Amino acid sequence: MNLDSIGRVQSPRVIRIGGGVAEEVAEVLTQLGLSRPLIVTDTNLIALGHVGTITDVLDSAGIVWGMFDQVVEDPTDSCVDAGLAALRSGDFDCIIGLGGGSPMDTAKAISFMSVNAGHVRDYKAPRQIDRCGPPVILIPTTGGTGSELTRWCVITDTAQPEKYNLSGLACVATAALIDWRFTVTKPLRITADTAVDSLTHAIEAYVGRKAFAYTDAFALAAMAAISKHVRTACNEPDNAEARAGLMLAASQAGMAFSNASVALVHGMSRPIGAHFHVAHGLSNAMLLPAVTEFSVGSAPARYATCARVMGWAEESETDTIACAKLVEGLKVLNADLMVPRPSELGHRADGDMLALMATQALASGSPQNNPRVPSADEIVELYQKVW
Repeated sequence: MNLDSIGRVQSPRVIRIGGGVAEEVAEVLTQLGLSRPLIVTDTNLIALGHVGTITDVLDSAGIVWGMFDQVVEDPTDSCVDAGLAALRSGDFDCIIGLGGGSPMDTAKAISFMSVNAGHVRDYKAPRQIDRCGPPVILIPTTGGTGSELTRWCVITDTAQPEKYNLSGLACVATAALIDWRFTVTKPLRITADTAVDSLTHAIEAYVGRKAFAYTDAFALAAMAAISKHVRTACNEPDNAEARAGLMLAASQAGMAFSNASVALVHGMSRPIGAHFHVAHGLSNAMLLPAVTEFSVGSAPARYATCARVMGWAEESETDTIACAKLVEGLKVLNADLMVPRPSELGHRADGDMLALMATQALASGSPQNNPRVPSADEIVELYQKVW
């Protein structure tokens, strides 16, 4: 470890974690001096009753609220514009983002675009968005994205198929209420995909070029918990220990990658989502074994530690053996979680499409944080291998 390296950390002012903390939302609003929230969510969460859990608490506290429930999966600039209109239609002093990564990222974007001129694409990374809008309180219901603790959000452009990263202080929530009880309604596919999304966050934060001691601790803890609990949560959806473990791990991984960034898997994942509408966690899972195999030789000690902390390699084994076991373990995990190839979902990508995706991946900046920085041709080869 480089003792002279400097870590820069951003996180919410208020973080509450545990079963039932979502019901403390009115108390947290009062603590922050807030009283007129706009709830940003989607219609599925209304049907599941999760939104009602929050609105019942607000009603009991006499807090008047509004709602924007038209968030779409992989939220678009149009979705942000519609939410922004909803915010401006009332006298709201804060935003509650309730849901998975899509509602939480939309809530962030609505907040900062309410005080920053132009189109949301004008602010894509590496530009930092530091002018903050109304306070954002995030309540995750899936566990996986870690958005509740990160300085990032991802929005899809409707003018051209592109997902862009947005980051900065304005993307950091004011408060995060992390309640694992919401996750027991997740089906197996979403449970698996969000868990591997968290695992990817943790691994990339740990092996990436911007890693430092503070983020290492979160990343390693997340890896251990995910490897322990993911199969149980998929097979026993009501298992409280597994659900709580994965929810905590998602937040730990979120804290890690928010401050140490992600790498090649995420850079390659976003174009798959933008062009083929594959869920983000699933596209990460498709890529993780192949990208890890491509990268291990450039940071063997770090990747070996990943294998050991997940229980896939022994401390007595060499880094080379541990790295091989990590790659094999990721392949076995994908098989156990029934992760398909893109082609198995009916997606076809010719040479021109793969070249465009490679260009977009490199333009995101994430591949440059990878232990082994790829060329565009190498990214195309990885896509071909994964396809």
